[in-house]
Amino acid sequence: MELLSQMWSLLGLLTVLQNVLPSQLLSLLHSLWQSLQDSLTPYSYLDVPEFLGSSAVEPNDLYRQVHLYLHHSLLHSPNHSSAPLPRLTLSLPRGAGGDPSAANPVLSLSPNHSLEDSFAGHRLLWTHHSDTLQDSLEERRSFSLRLPKRAPASGLLRPYLAHLSAAADALERSSRHRRLHTNSPRGGPPSWSSVPFRHPATFATLALDPALKSRLLADLSAFAAGRDFYRRTGRPWKRGYLLHGPPGSGKSSLIAAMANHLRYDVFDLELTRVSHNSDLRSLLIQTTNRSLIVIEDIDCSLDLTGDRRRSTKSTTPTSDARNRKKRQRIQSYEDSDSIIDGGGDDSDGRVTLSGLLNFTDGLWSCCGEERIIVFTTNYADGVDPALLRAGRMDVHVRLGACGAHAVRELVERYVGVAEHELLGVAESCVRAGAEMTPAEVGEVLLRNREEPEKAMRELVAELQARVRHGGGGGGNGGGEEEEGWEEGSPVESWEGSPEKVGRKGRAGWERRVRFLGRLKSLTKSDSGRRGV
Repeated sequence: MELLSQMWSLLGLLTVLQNVLPSQLLSLLHSLWQSLQDSLTPYSYLDVPEFLGSSAVEPNDLYRQVHLYLHHSLLHSPNHSSAPLPRLTLSLPRGAGGDPSAANPVLSLSPNHSLEDSFAGHRLLWTHHSDTLQDSLEERRSFSLRLPKRAPASGLLRPYLAHLSAAADALERSSRHRRLHTNSPRGGPPSWSSVPFRHPATFATLALDPALKSRLLADLSAFAAGRDFYRRTGRPWKRGYLLHGPPGSGKSSLIAAMANHLRYDVFDLELTRVSHNSDLRSLLIQTTNRSLIVIEDIDCSLDLTGDRRRSTKSTTPTSDARNRKKRQRIQSYEDSDSIIDGGGDDSDGRVTLSGLLNFTDGLWSCCGEERIIVFTTNYADGVDPALLRAGRMDVHVRLGACGAHAVRELVERYVGVAEHELLGVAESCVRAGAEMTPAEVGEVLLRNREEPEKAMRELVAELQARVRHGGGGGGNGGGEEEEGWEEGSPVESWEGSPEKVGRKGRAGWERRVRFLGRLKSLTKSDSGRRGV
């Protein structure tokens, strides 16, 4: 009882001293007490505040990384399945785009509780602090890290923070909600608007040649993991892809698959909505890291090569007709934009080739990192060569007619048929020169997806008709090159369909006539066996 009364007396004395002594002296005494504790304890303590400085304006990026690391990695790690968990906070954030089904419950460490971690044989302790400021409702949050003094700070702290940063980066990449952005029409300040990006295309669903698919996946993965490489070589952390091929060859689907594979946002830039080069630069600055910047139909968006060719005349009727069609498409885009903007002459303010070159490879293109710029076109020869050199468009990918492997893959995916007697006939037609894009093959199979037999018969009939007519039924009217890869300068070419290489020079009409005779007898015998 006497001891209890002495404790109460001591507490009363401390209360009186706290009210009487100046705040500066109290702060000094508190610092001395903490110094005494730090000298006696075997641990070192490091604070990670939520904001930098006393104004609490600039966020501390390390706090965000620790938050991700603890809340997503440690709390769900199998290392903590046997150990009792501390007090946790359960929350359900709003899903992307307001879709509650897209949101997952989130476990987080409650304020003023701790969680252990282990690294390189050492036990570390993270504590989440949350303090309310005096005479204010504002909270100051921070994390503190406790690590043993016997471990050298430079030998433990730096590798551990590098491990934490890499883990948080991977977690953020895998869990972030991605957006599809488009630029605003003319007439207002250049800006982006966005919707949730939920395109279902992946590399697993693309009907690409396996060698081309593997090369693309390896290149994209190497780019995403290339932070140290790009810093060591002094190159901006960006990469350019040119996707060219006939309509329906899968260019847009490939872009969606790239975005889903890397988990990047997509910025779909419509050049006809951009008035000046300065607006183009402003839009570039507003894009985020880890994004794909896409300009589709680059040869039709603007007449970027008009200034260079103004004094040069077309040399062939084909190129002249193509240029006329291109000018008509550009004029139709500009007319529709002028209707939206309410009319007006903007001939003095326009995006030039120089502005687009600076956008892709100038000093302003280095204002962010981990960005991929993608151009698409139906005609690669309609794009100014200055846009296509290495350093701007580093990789050129040809997407053309389906090869035999792509046809088999599409049939299996659409109608669920892995083996069929007509599959060999379809593959023979492809090798003989029949050309159908993935979109055309998919449409034939889609409308007959409930009747696999009918789907196969219609697909074979369409391929046979295209063999008789010289291969082309869509796209560029036949003669489009197969899928392939071109990189750098000099150009390295990868053919996506080896069984079709060289058919233009060697497969003459005599060979096709002999093939059609054998094909007709084969299909008649198949029909007789099935009673068709």
